Amino acid sequence: MKFFLPCLLVSFGLHLATISADGNPLLYLGFSSTNLSMDGTATITPSGLLELTNGIVNRKGHAFYPDPLSFRKSHNGKVQSFSVSFVFGIRSSYLSMTQHGLAFVVAPSKNFSDALANQYLGLTNTVKNGNPKNHFFAVELDTALSIEFKDIDANHVGININDLNSIESSSAGYYDDKSDSFQNLSLNSGDAMQVWVDYGGEAKQINVTIAPLEKEKPVRPLISKTHDLSMVLQEPAYIGFSSSTGAVNSRHYVLGWSFSMNRSAPKIDTTKLPKLPPKGQKPQSKLLDIILPIGTATSIIVMGAIIILLLRRRLRYAELKEDWETEFGPHRFSYKDLYHATEGFQNKNILGAGGFGKVYKGILPSSKLNVAVKRVSHESRQGMKEFIAEVVSIGRIRHRNLVQLLGYCRRKGELLLVYDYMSNGSLDNYLYCEENNPTLNWAQRFWVIKGIASGLLYLHEKWEKVVIHRDIKASNVLLDSEMNGRLGDFGLARLYDHGTDLQTTHVVGTMGYLAPELVSTGKASPLTDVFAFGTFLLEVTCGKRPVSNDTDYNQEVLVDWVLEHWRKGSLTETVDTRLRGYYNVDEACLVLKLGLLCSHPFTNVRPNMHKVMQYLDCDLPLPELTHAEMSFSMLTLMQGEGFDPYTLSSSIGTGSGISGGR
Repeated sequence: MKFFLPCLLVSFGLHLATISADGNPLLYLGFSSTNLSMDGTATITPSGLLELTNGIVNRKGHAFYPDPLSFRKSHNGKVQSFSVSFVFGIRSSYLSMTQHGLAFVVAPSKNFSDALANQYLGLTNTVKNGNPKNHFFAVELDTALSIEFKDIDANHVGININDLNSIESSSAGYYDDKSDSFQNLSLNSGDAMQVWVDYGGEAKQINVTIAPLEKEKPVRPLISKTHDLSMVLQEPAYIGFSSSTGAVNSRHYVLGWSFSMNRSAPKIDTTKLPKLPPKGQKPQSKLLDIILPIGTATSIIVMGAIIILLLRRRLRYAELKEDWETEFGPHRFSYKDLYHATEGFQNKNILGAGGFGKVYKGILPSSKLNVAVKRVSHESRQGMKEFIAEVVSIGRIRHRNLVQLLGYCRRKGELLLVYDYMSNGSLDNYLYCEENNPTLNWAQRFWVIKGIASGLLYLHEKWEKVVIHRDIKASNVLLDSEMNGRLGDFGLARLYDHGTDLQTTHVVGTMGYLAPELVSTGKASPLTDVFAFGTFLLEVTCGKRPVSNDTDYNQEVLVDWVLEHWRKGSLTETVDTRLRGYYNVDEACLVLKLGLLCSHPFTNVRPNMHKVMQYLDCDLPLPELTHAEMSFSMLTLMQGEGFDPYTLSSSIGTGSGISGGR
């Protein structure tokens, strides 16, 4: 008979018990002097916290019990009952924003070197996700909504089998024992919480329960799912934690952990756990060092100088803030933080400029998060409250192909919009680069096209409101560190409830991307976005701007040029010559024909974004284009409406609702 190894007393009053080969209990009350197997950003802090991620963005961390465990009594036997309990906490510089989460995992190996961070939680990658050979069981605590994994919301608990698509999930919370009512919990509240995971070998029942640290384990579990883990887990297996961050600096902690086979996990004495760090950061002193004056005259001079400096500082960081903005809370940045982030908006930090103003690269002082700050001029207060409400609403959108709008700041005559920073810049820098500079190959271009289509589909049909972007073009498509395309610049976007009538607005956007009906009626709709997306498809494939001068200084419209080649049967001659013939002909022709279809002047011919995705994924054949349907000239249509392609170009600084009438 094997004996249970007793708890060992270690420094600072923290307790540690080991687990024997036959599954006797494991208990960690803090992690000082432990020998966990860790990789990535995982570490143990001096206070005894297991810190899985350390605030660096786009990173992953793992911590495992070092020895493998046997979950079966015999080689071919069924997986035995087991029980897990752990206390965790999630912290961020932004109280309402963290990414992504952590997971308790049982896996055949401790090696997750090929797993990705961000939405993959350090567990798998784009190729391996969903592969039955993964043989892992995990319970995820996720603070981001990932559309590709069908997440229910940005604050959920899920059971995962070999896949980041949870087989069962629920919004974070617990059921009160007295009333049986559901009580919401915010995973990113910064408070410590306790999780229990129980598997019954006979019933094949998985129960997951979560509660605040001060609560006893609720009787009713949050999630209950029947699934035979004997078909999943391999022998032997390892137990531990995996975590990852995204674009927001987040820290994921484990304070205590217990595990047992065929019995309840040992109860965690929460009074003996290490404490989470204080919320937020202590403000740094900004007081000037003052030399005590000698004599009355010196005192007056020094005090006068201090008053002048304080007045200048106050004017430098002065903001425009009204009572109605208090409801937007954390979505508002202080001008002082943005000023220091961009080193006083120095020219060396300029990322781009246009009719809207300038965009600066910055590093937020408190979180060290890389951001892009757009400075937009505005003089009118008309519609400002509605505009800010839309900015904050758009800031809640989470999609892998949309640039995250983090928030805003206002000064007199100036609006600042804060976005995630995209390290590889805008797509047009690669499409229109010098001959010797690197460009994008066809596979990269096609991947960007599909990504932007996915983002637009989400905006039009899958988010809680209909979002019309109104300014889709190559310069507003940004590339992240992995060269994924992300649609940015939501300064002109409009929001509508699903099923409501669209309103007439000022014509905004960029000529060459403006649908004819938008120019004539002023009504933006999802199909006007589809028109701009069609022009974007042609632009990316051909490497040419939508409207340009030919060698004789005549206006040349890209849609007409591609259409003429299609009529002649020479469509492939329009493909960007920088590709030097190295591209997938079928894909290129599909994109070119789809671009012509999307940029058709008649709205009833254009497909919606759902069909566009089906065409791009080859789930639906592209309809045959006929010469009768495509007998149009965009240049003639534009000139017929009285518009010059070279003079009509509006932006947020000139034609948007900031100066009236969104």
